[in-house]
Amino acid sequence: MGGFSLWHWIIVLLVVLVLFGRGRVSEIMGDFGKGIKSFKQGMADETDKPAAPPQARIPAQSADPVTPAATEASKSEQP
Repeated sequence: MGGFSLWHWIIVLLVVLVLFGRGRVSEIMGDFGKGIKSFKQGMADETDKPAAPPQARIPAQSADPVTPAATEASKSEQP
């Protein structure tokens, strides 16, 4: 149940090289490295930007609020 020995890792490496070929593995690792570099650059860019103050959210109110009580009172006042 312990970890893999050195021989296990060598066999896994050989199987991967046989399946994908040496050029394909280096291409995948290059793309992986570029992705990590891009991620780090994006994180650095985000920390360099000054934080924008949070905008207050005020709910929109209609110009003519209609409540059920107001409409009932206006109907009873009409002849």
